[in-house]
Amino acid sequence: MSPERLPHEKGFHISWDQIHRDSRALAWRLDGRGPDDGQWRAVVGITRGGLVPAMIVSRELDVRIVDTISVRSYNHQSRGEAVVTKAPQADLMGDGTGILIVDDLVDSGKTLELVRSLYPKAHFATVYAKPSGRPQVDTYITEVSQDTWIFFPWDMALQYVQPYRGTD
Repeated sequence: MSPERLPHEKGFHISWDQIHRDSRALAWRLDGRGPDDGQWRAVVGITRGGLVPAMIVSRELDVRIVDTISVRSYNHQSRGEAVVTKAPQADLMGDGTGILIVDDLVDSGKTLELVRSLYPKAHFATVYAKPSGRPQVDTYITEVSQDTWIFFPWDMALQYVQPYRGTD
């Protein structure tokens, strides 16, 4: 019989440096792939997790028009129905043509499925992707298993951890 795993043992801990490197890698992968001579009209970050990657991608690609869409699908670590709580500028978005929509992670794909239904011609990019949500994303950098919990730096604080065995 296998011992029960502790919650952090299937966790993927991301540092600020790592999210920065991975977001830059995402930008490099997207460079020149926009529909307007390789350019993107705007970057839209899905709040809250997509704000940091969206800012880094927009900086790397020199896209000055940045907006947000707020979608709530989690309450702490419990997943619920995805709902838009704040939409980006309607005159900017249209059907999504030339718009790069960025999030930190695609998990089940429900958030991107909802946003894609609103902006079907947008390009969807995430830094990390899980298998269930991967069909909803056009470009991503790192795939992780479905049962892995990603710990992002904005959710974490440094603290002492007691050794598994012993106390010194």
